[in-house]
Amino acid sequence: MVELRHRESIVVAASPQALYDLVSDVTRMGEWSPICRGCWWDEGDGPAVGSHFTGHNETPDRIWDTRSEVTVAERGREFAFEVNGGWVRWGYTFTPVDDGTELTESWHFLPAGLAGFRERYGDGAPAQIDNRVHAARTGIPVTLAAIKRTAEAESASPAPQ
Repeated sequence: MVELRHRESIVVAASPQALYDLVSDVTRMGEWSPICRGCWWDEGDGPAVGSHFTGHNETPDRIWDTRSEVTVAERGREFAFEVNGGWVRWGYTFTPVDDGTELTESWHFLPAGLAGFRERYGDGAPAQIDNRVHAARTGIPVTLAAIKRTAEAESASPAPQ
């Protein structure tokens, strides 16, 4: 079986706090992700541990919604959430570097997700899991590059008067 976790990093010319504020605003995720088309908060007023949000996702083969719970919300350090009651964990860490912030996005298919996929897809579970692994490996660099473009463009823009 393939590795069930993946992470990549990119350096962004922005502070860890500014980058955290951008990434933890899940309502903007549809601007960056190749699969997620939009998110909205279900409960809570934003990125706080225990807050829930729904994500709307689309690929050429299917359309689906997920419900996620924020599990880490440390401004300027880390933002993470688990999808569908602990099936998958997505996380972002913000590490200060000379040129700004090293933004790392991580993805981990959790044991509950493996069990859920076996129950849902039966003998087709390994292929479905492989599809999700491929989507994470190809989507993370696309998402990181888009976040970098947005963050650097917004930090270069003058503040509204």
